[in-house]
Amino acid sequence: MTKSEQSYQQIWQTVRLIPQGCVASYGQIADLAGLPGRARLVGKALGKLPDNQQPIPWYRVLRSNGQIAFDKHSEQAKTQTGLLQQENVVVLNNRVKLKQFQWQPDLSELLFKLSF
Repeated sequence: MTKSEQSYQQIWQTVRLIPQGCVASYGQIADLAGLPGRARLVGKALGKLPDNQQPIPWYRVLRSNGQIAFDKHSEQAKTQTGLLQQENVVVLNNRVKLKQFQWQPDLSELLFKLSF
């Protein structure tokens, strides 16, 4: 496995841990995946999701200000908004209030659920 494939696996595993009804930022996922400062790599990894694995809730990952990364009027933004709203995450003007919906994992969750 190449280094980038390993990084993608770490990112996908971390994104799978975001609970329903919560969101995380690209930077937060990078930090939790052991890749600090690699927020753009998180975006790249989510753009290359494998079809043959368990679903990865990509739509729970947002910019650090709570904004959906896609253009407000794009199909991707509409899809992401719809999926978040199905989980009772409030999306107003293409943005989520992180104070209300940001995932705050506890230490045991990180120690026992992440394998890297």
